[in-house]
Amino acid sequence: MIVHPPVHWFRLILAWRGSILPAIFPRLVLVLTIALSIVIFHRFTQGFGLQLSIGAFSLIGLALAIFLGFRNSSSYERYWEARKLWGSLLINARSLQRQAMSMTRLRADDPKLYEFSQLLQAFAYALNHQLRCTDPRADLHRLLPYPLAKELSTARFIPSIILVKLAQSLSIWYRSGEIDVILFQAMDTNLNKLSDIQGGCERIMTTPIPYAYSVLIHRTIYTYCILLPLGLVDSCGVLTPLITVFIAYTFMALEHIASSLELPFGFEPNDLALNAICRTIERSLLEMRGETVLPPALLPQKNYILD
Repeated sequence: MIVHPPVHWFRLILAWRGSILPAIFPRLVLVLTIALSIVIFHRFTQGFGLQLSIGAFSLIGLALAIFLGFRNSSSYERYWEARKLWGSLLINARSLQRQAMSMTRLRADDPKLYEFSQLLQAFAYALNHQLRCTDPRADLHRLLPYPLAKELSTARFIPSIILVKLAQSLSIWYRSGEIDVILFQAMDTNLNKLSDIQGGCERIMTTPIPYAYSVLIHRTIYTYCILLPLGLVDSCGVLTPLITVFIAYTFMALEHIASSLELPFGFEPNDLALNAICRTIERSLLEMRGETVLPPALLPQKNYILD
């Protein structure tokens, strides 16, 4: 995630790092080359009927803008839903630890509470690794006892197994009389919310926007941008390449942004900062437990990217 401090409006216009421009710059150069070629050879091709009406491009551009707006809205909705799910994960982890520490009959220094807190932290990191398809073993061994971390490392859906472990702890506490039925139901409800969060993240990850829809918009944008100089050359003359590149930048950048936001769990600059959120959850739960030595918070790097 790009975390950039406010800058002057003129510097924002010229911003390169963190913008979409580096990703689409080669394509803009191609469009510029085609537009320049059309302007240069325009006077040699006037008798061949290669001019196109700008009215047709206006209609196509309007329809394309509507489709792109829908595409961006759908992608941003997925991005914002993912962020809300991870915000809910932080809230429910805090709630579960608060309930375990203040409402059970366990002593504050009971190892059962310590392991319960460790499992909550491990759940966040395990879900992060599952969504990003990375190896969770380092974080599991850092947060959990070795036998438990080794057992979890062999599972396919580690967050689900951690939820089972948390539920088993609640069941043992209830049967031993350390929590009453009301608290058991309240904590089980929060565990169900963690399961819903996991399922919601998996749904976003495994169900992208239909491929055929993306292909249609992609082909239309590039066909439109390549043919656009033929509609502009009569009315715009030597300014045709500049206007064409500006319009192409708008459409291509919007498509690229939508594609980036569609799957928000990766490592691209505009994806969610899952590592930082996991670190926040870990620090918060440790502080609630009374720990004074906390792992450092993750801060944006020199390129303003927070991973």
